Amino acid sequence: MPGQDRELTLRFLAEPADVNFGGKVHGGAVMKWIDLAAYACAAGWSGKYCITVYAGGIRFVQPIFVGNIVEVSAKVIYTGSTSMHIGLDVRARDPKSSERHLTTHCVVIMVAVDDAGRPSSVPEWVPQTDEDIKLRDSAITLMEMRKKIGQEMEAHVNS
Repeated sequence: MPGQDRELTLRFLAEPADVNFGGKVHGGAVMKWIDLAAYACAAGWSGKYCITVYAGGIRFVQPIFVGNIVEVSAKVIYTGSTSMHIGLDVRARDPKSSERHLTTHCVVIMVAVDDAGRPSSVPEWVPQTDEDIKLRDSAITLMEMRKKIGQEMEAHVNS
């Protein structure tokens, strides 16, 4: 039922096909996993097909190694009328250890669309805890910052 599944975690093993030239998991593979988890989270919250409209603030904190167990956790942190801001953390660990470490963090904005591809309304998410309020407020601050950055970028786009 829409408006109930706010978060999810995808878990899997990093495979040899995910490796880059430096012998670690390729950043592009991590970004794909982030997009998949963001989609699954947004679709679960909205009950609709969703598209990615923004991925930003991606921080690659530590590398992921082939054979690591990877966990991509996604959580709705703000909703607009048709959009959902999804906070994502990627953690990894050696399968022989229980110690996980943060490898990547970012925010992805997804928009729910109808069968014609037009934006479609989503259930409102209302923060319940102090932590949820902090996440929502952070999403709003980031949204305001993106607007300012977009205005600054106009000079580069139109030159």
